[in-house]
Amino acid sequence: MNKVVRSARGAIADLEDGATIMAGGFGLCGIPEDLINATREKGVMNLTVISNNAGVDGMGVGLLLESRQIRKIIATYVGENQLFEKLALAGELEVELNPQGTFAERIRAGGAGIAGFFTPTGYGTVVAEGKETREFDGRTYVFERALKADFAFVKAWKGDKWGNLVYRKTARNFNPVMATAGRVTIAEVEHLVEVGSLDPDCIHTPAIYIQRIFQATPYEKHIERRTVRKRGAE
Repeated sequence: MNKVVRSARGAIADLEDGATIMAGGFGLCGIPEDLINATREKGVMNLTVISNNAGVDGMGVGLLLESRQIRKIIATYVGENQLFEKLALAGELEVELNPQGTFAERIRAGGAGIAGFFTPTGYGTVVAEGKETREFDGRTYVFERALKADFAFVKAWKGDKWGNLVYRKTARNFNPVMATAGRVTIAEVEHLVEVGSLDPDCIHTPAIYIQRIFQATPYEKHIERRTVRKRGAE
């Protein structure tokens, strides 16, 4: 039951070229930094990455774009990454954009063993092109396939040695659903604690979904876009 590995490098020892990876987090909050860095260092290529966003230039998933390790990205928002734009427009990166709610539900469905679902979101737009549509109660819906991955990389605030996880604030946005949808789910945690240390009522991801867990290196709290309040009239 002890699922602890020593490092991010050890956790991805079996990650190979062509793998599909889910990377949790929202913006730069709650992203699996150590696992992304280890993936870059390992140099695996032709990856499909499923992530809410593409990081920013020089941080997060953006690091894997810099090293040209990503073949395809499935995401919802990519507006903070200039390199992403250049690669996509040049035809060097395959892109599949999703409405954010649809994206989350596709991952949830994958984790729940559901092949797909119908949603009204995107009907009548390019999102629906090439997809099955069906009418229910006078409204037209678009069929969306579930998303699953070979590896799900998640980041949690606390985790025990069995793999029970607790997330903090915005890090709960995509990490919990991605944890359920990976064939192998790897968790990096700020605090690795003994079994029994976590309040069972506060556990967000049960250990059954986690295959590997490790103590992350100290994080630098990045600010994705720094804004300040304008000075009042003097």
